[in-house]
Formats: sequence, structure tokens, C-alpha cells
Amino acid sequence: MRKLKRWIVLGVAFALTMGLAGCGKSADNGDATEKGGKTIYRTLDEIKKDGTINIGVFSDKNPFGYVDENGDYQGYDVYFADRLAKDLGVKANYVSTEAANRIEYLQTGKVDIILANFTVTDERKEEVDFALPYMNVALGVVSRNDHVVKSLDNWNKDDKIIIISGTTAETYLTENYPDIPLQKFDSYATAKEAFENGTGVAWANDNTEVIAFSQQNDGFTVGIPSLGSNDTIAPAVTKGNTTLLDWINEDIKKLEEEQFFNKDYDETLTETYGDEYKETLVVEGGKSKE
Repeated sequence: MRKLKRWIVLGVAFALTMGLAGCGKSADNGDATEKGGKTIYRTLDEIKKDGTINIGVFSDKNPFGYVDENGDYQGYDVYFADRLAKDLGVKANYVSTEAANRIEYLQTGKVDIILANFTVTDERKEEVDFALPYMNVALGVVSRNDHVVKSLDNWNKDDKIIIISGTTAETYLTENYPDIPLQKFDSYATAKEAFENGTGVAWANDNTEVIAFSQQNDGFTVGIPSLGSNDTIAPAVTKGNTTLLDWINEDIKKLEEEQFFNKDYDETLTETYGDEYKETLVVEGGKSKE
């Protein structure tokens, strides 16, 4: 009987201990707001208190988000991220992300903001909150000069199109061209390498990216510069993180006064695109021309 009582007492103590542990803060994000024991997001005040903001960016997508020869993050998205951190008065901690895990990184509290060429879609709005846009975008298709793809109609079923998992290109082609076989890759770098080495007859991605690829690599042509609808790129935060979302929106509006994103383009994109695409791509003050 004494042994039974002892086991009951120990069981109750263990349950209480586990219950208290579930209410504690995450070791990785000490000030993160939690729900059901799972880290969801950090509020604006919590980020300020910590002194660091975690921003998810690409590390292999030149000229938007990449790591240079010195190991530093660079690119159009990173230039904007640097400014957000400066305006907030905190240090930016960059977290390398892939297209397929952008939503996951927000939902699990791994990052506070995603600034990784994130196209705004209705489906994604159900899972994250988008701030005001800072760039226009559409889909595009790049192919080799000896076989330029100008249309996806009457497609040869033996030919594959390269796409990156988790992108709008994957969604669009799956819904609108279900008979076209897709060769899927998890990262921009692996897709780029495969295409350069002869995999696939074409590569579908954001038109900004396929244009950049054709400009930076001889032997390739963007035969379809615009495919599907015209969309926008915007920062994203965890669903419900209104304090951070509102602050980002206000900062984007203020940055219009100095034409910040035109300067961002000049510093990070002109070498690739020239001035030809500036008016088409740049969005100031969250006011898309589309």
C-alpha cells in the first residue's frame, strides 16, 4: 500500500513538472509568444527588448538574396532587411531559407519576418500575414537558345520543365498545365545547376529570376517573360503578429518619402537588369502599379 501511495505521489509530481515545463519559454526564442506550448511569434516589443530580429532570406538567389565571397548576405531583399532592422533599432540575424520552408519558419518561430522573394497569393494569406508590397512580379520561362520555349501549349509530354518546390510556378503549372511533367528541386542553387547541366527543356520561376539567370548566363533566352497573373512580393510575418505587421507597413509608407526602393534597385539590381525594368518592378509606399 505504501508503495502504491509513493507511485501516486511521484506520478502527480511528474505531471505537474511536465505541465509547468509546457508553459515555459522556448530556449531558442526566449521572448516568443506561445500557444499550446509551441512557439508562434515574438511581438514588436519582445523583438526590441531582445535587440535582434530574425529574418528569413535566400542565400543562393542572386541578386535578391545571396551570400557573397566574404560570407555576407547581399541582394535586393537583404538591402531592405538591413533598413528594417536599422529603423527598428535592432540587429538583423539572417536565417537562410528555401522556398518550400518559408511558411514553416514563420509558423515555428524560427524567424520573425520572411523577406525571400515571397509572392503574395490567396493560399498563402491563409497561413501568414503579408505586409505591403515592395516589388511587382509575374512568372516567366527561360530555355536554351537552341530550343527557345515561347508557349506551353501543345507540349511534348516527354519534355520536363524545372521548378522549385513551394513556389508559385509549381502551383500555377500544376493547376493550369497538369499534363506537363515537372522536374522539382528544393533550392534555387540545385535547380540552376541542373538546368545549366542539361536537365529539362525549360525553367519556370518568377520572371525576375529567370531574366536574371539569362542575363548572367550565356546561351539562355527568356521566351515567355510573363505567364499567368501579375503579382506582388511582400514581407510576411506569422499569422496574428499584428504589432510587427503594423510597424512594417508604417515603415514601408515612410520609406516612400526618400524613394527607398528605387535606391535599393540602383544598388542591387541595376547591374543585372539595367534601368529597363526599374519602373516595372519597383513598388514605393506599398502602392503597386498593377
